[in-house]
Amino acid sequence: MTGLILRTVVVALFAAIALLPISWMATMAFKPPAEWTSATAELTFLPKDPTWSNFVYVFTGEVEGQIVSLDRTVWWPLFASLLTSVIGTLIAVVAGTAAAYAVSREKVGGSIGLSLLQLRIFPPLAVMIPVMIMWAFLGMIDTWWGLSLIYGIVTLPFSFWLMKSYFDELPREIEEAAIVEGCTAFEAFYQITLPIVVSAVASTALFIFILNWSDYLIALLLTRKEWTTIPVYMNALATAASGQLYGAKAALGLIAAIPPIILGISIQRFLVQGLTFGALKQ
Repeated sequence: MTGLILRTVVVALFAAIALLPISWMATMAFKPPAEWTSATAELTFLPKDPTWSNFVYVFTGEVEGQIVSLDRTVWWPLFASLLTSVIGTLIAVVAGTAAAYAVSREKVGGSIGLSLLQLRIFPPLAVMIPVMIMWAFLGMIDTWWGLSLIYGIVTLPFSFWLMKSYFDELPREIEEAAIVEGCTAFEAFYQITLPIVVSAVASTALFIFILNWSDYLIALLLTRKEWTTIPVYMNALATAASGQLYGAKAALGLIAAIPPIILGISIQRFLVQGLTFGALKQ
């Protein structure tokens, strides 16, 4: 009993430490400007006068009591983040799943897996400088397709290795039995294998979407104004006179957390279905 109590206390302590920054951001989002802009304001964890003004501010650009009107609201950066993250995720998952299946089943491609890993071995800045030059030459700077394509390329190694490990665990006899029954190799993959690995596809898509959604460096280098994403837009929430707009940034941080949460909840049933579908039971 003593050991259980001690473990519970330790887990609760670490959970409190991990949740403290999130809790601080959540409370900051509901503080009026007077509680985070004044140098003489008393620093408190909970807002003294809770308000929705920070959320209204980032969506409308101007609220009475705020320091300065925003030149640009969050609507377009939010759309840009959703569009590029979703397309980049689709590119990575589709290409990674196809490549992983080919390498796992047909043993083709040689060292393609190690070659893909090279995309993640080098420091991101060392890779992005030549990419930025190439994208500028191709006219893909500050475009949704340019940002989506690089998102798909950069996250492709994760998709490949995650899916390959899952394909390697599936017995080949399932597909061979389908082929004996008259299915083509593609039909065996699409009708038999893919439903079994739907849980892996869903979890891989969620992981890659979060990577793309939270990216800052790539979007900073490959966008200027038209297709800036949420992280880049958040960094711009500052004024020369008053510095960082902490309340607006905290509100935007809570808003930015919503799409990954919604995606995770929406694919939850696919995760459960994939673990119990077909010939394999886990």
